[in-house]
Amino acid sequence: MPIDVDDLEPLRKKPKPRELDSLSIEELSDYVANMEAEIRRVREKIAAKQSHTSAAAALFKK
Repeated sequence: MPIDVDDLEPLRKKPKPRELDSLSIEELSDYVANMEAEIRRVREKIAAKQSHTSAAAALFKK
């Protein structure tokens, strides 16, 4: 059975970096603020998942 090359492609491709040359300083500042907010949101989600994992581990160790 031959291998389909499409099966070897990752299911999610990394997004291309945003083109920044045409953005103004204000737009770049807004972009950075939005990215920082997204980073905070992701870090909060990581902390919540770690908390759930720790709680589950503690429950099963008893």
